[in-house]
Amino acid sequence: MTARIQKGKLAIAKELYDFIENEALPGSGLDSETYWKNFEQVVVDLSPKNKALLAKRDDLQAKIDEWHRNNKFQLEAYKAFLTEIGYLLPEVEDFKISTENVDEEIALLAGPQLVVPVRNARYCLNAANARWGSLYDALYGFDVIPEEGGAEKGKGYNPVRGEKVIAFAKNFLNETFPLANGSHADATKYIVEHNALVVTLKDGSTTTLVHQAQFVGYNGEAAAPTEIVFKNNGLHVIVEIDASSAIGQTDAAGVKDLVLEAAVTTIQDLEDSIAAVDAEEKVEGYRNWLGLMRGTLEESIEKNGKTVTRALNKDRTHKNLIGGVTSIHGRSLMLLRNVGHLMTNPAILVDGAEIYEGIMDALVTPLLSFADIKGENEIKNSRKGSMYIVKPKMHGPEEVAFAVELFERAEQVLGLPAKTLKIGIMDEERRTSVNLKNCIAQAKDRTIFINTGFMDRTGDEIHTFMEAGPFVRKGEVKSQIWFPAYENRNVMVGLKAGLRGKAQIGKGMWPKPDMLLDMYKTKTEHPEAGASCAWVPSPAGAVIHAIHYHQINVASRQQELLATEALPLDDLLTPPLAKDTNWSEEEKTKELENNCQGILGYVVRWVDLGVGCSKVLDINNVGLMEDRATLRISSQHVANWLRHGIVTRAQVEEVMQRMAKIVDEQNANDPLYTPMSNDFENNIAFQAASDLIFKGGEQPSGYTEPLLHAARLKLKGYTGD
Repeated sequence: MTARIQKGKLAIAKELYDFIENEALPGSGLDSETYWKNFEQVVVDLSPKNKALLAKRDDLQAKIDEWHRNNKFQLEAYKAFLTEIGYLLPEVEDFKISTENVDEEIALLAGPQLVVPVRNARYCLNAANARWGSLYDALYGFDVIPEEGGAEKGKGYNPVRGEKVIAFAKNFLNETFPLANGSHADATKYIVEHNALVVTLKDGSTTTLVHQAQFVGYNGEAAAPTEIVFKNNGLHVIVEIDASSAIGQTDAAGVKDLVLEAAVTTIQDLEDSIAAVDAEEKVEGYRNWLGLMRGTLEESIEKNGKTVTRALNKDRTHKNLIGGVTSIHGRSLMLLRNVGHLMTNPAILVDGAEIYEGIMDALVTPLLSFADIKGENEIKNSRKGSMYIVKPKMHGPEEVAFAVELFERAEQVLGLPAKTLKIGIMDEERRTSVNLKNCIAQAKDRTIFINTGFMDRTGDEIHTFMEAGPFVRKGEVKSQIWFPAYENRNVMVGLKAGLRGKAQIGKGMWPKPDMLLDMYKTKTEHPEAGASCAWVPSPAGAVIHAIHYHQINVASRQQELLATEALPLDDLLTPPLAKDTNWSEEEKTKELENNCQGILGYVVRWVDLGVGCSKVLDINNVGLMEDRATLRISSQHVANWLRHGIVTRAQVEEVMQRMAKIVDEQNANDPLYTPMSNDFENNIAFQAASDLIFKGGEQPSGYTEPLLHAARLKLKGYTGD
């Protein structure tokens, strides 16, 4: 039995209650009795609305399933049906968002965005501090620099590889901050004269920048600076100079590194990338967010036999060109992703029933942000007194309106100014995509973010069309016409609604954290598409992706796109159904193996270890960043093929057991790992993975959370109380 504290109708797990009472409320100025009384009132008032919205999801899906069982897909008839049932809504009149008090990192700066599980303090701090990153380190440690020609990474420093890193970095300087004459590779000295940068070249000549306004400051003495500060497209690049350092000794100008402004924003995540099924795990995430907002979070780790304590970076400063000192934010601006409307959590019960987790997050997380909202912390996040909450998995404008109402009630409970809580709308569910303009309109004075999330969006696409027919193979989904329409319309709707210069428009994750060369070659497509941020899997990935935002001026690109038309809604409404299902048995088996191995590799770590996002080896032993969104698409895809007889249950069961043995082998060196193949019938993780497929058609919107939460709670011995 979970120990609980009774406050009115609320039965609060003691661990959560103690955290709120002893860590969150002190210093807030709020009275405990009043807080819990108001908390209870919001739960009582809004839970029925939440429940009704979820019932509407189920009702609409039931009608859609029935229609597909009785009708062959015809676009015009389908659109008429969606309109008749209230799924596809008349578009609202044109409007512009009016959100105020938004920090420049969200409103104005375009750059990489990290997403990290807020339960992991080390990841939290690494991401927050990834605002600035070494280009030399990112290049040296990853595959952007190939290992051919003696340039292997090796265990020690390889000067051949080092030379290639430096050559790449100097070329980046030439392309981004070109000299009027010559090359940065030939520089022997950087000095500041009369507030201008003067560069001496190998031939003894001097030059300066083509665009002199790109030089914005320095540190050290003008005649011998230790740092040169450049700025392009709003992002800073710092050339560090130290001729006595190991790398600086090898450089004619003493340059030891280039430090790039990289992860401009970070989403600290309470949702898709974590496993938090009870009060214990929720408190871990809440406590880390509290530490981030107070500026006090620290984490000690063992590194090379020494204990290293990590904390939030201080702000950076440099001498400007008008005789003063300029301060630059030292950390990524942090948003917090709360849980969506679906899930409940046993951390708090009302009349024996779990409360909705999204309501709990909305009433707890702003309390944890008090110091930052009120500007009482030395290490600040928002300088505008705002809190940025990303709200996932909302279906249509009614659900956005409900989130706004919830935020309004939270502000009242906590005594915060109206519209302190800003909303990021994740465009990852189909009913939101087809009604995106209406969704933004419901939050037009709070919206600070929209994005696309391909994996969750594809999972919902499959589930919505589960009865319509078999889908194309998973790798072909992006090549269908719905996908470019989804990505394009998200940007265009956002731009037409006035997000340019006021809010972020985001794109999805690069899933291969060790394959940054491919990311470097391809991820220009996101700023080219008009996205002001895009997700990257690591701080090093943020540094590499930051180069793209120097190559492409997103604000200018957005202005160009405003003169174009969005791809048609008809494309977005056309499902990626297979026109030809004459796949060979080998092709079907490979598809099953790919999906099932990925499902098992992720689920076993989620259920057994509580790891919500990690690098999981795929069937080819390539490490991929996996979270519940990738799990959703894989499980729904197999469920779809089962539903339409492309594969049989026996085939799936055989592949699942065979893939479980492979996953066991891939994790054999992990001392915390429990093999699945020793006892398939009684292994909780294996059974949960199987249920995700065999019960996939009946899961709400194809979500994986209900089954995952139930499995982990079972493993932890929770039986309900």
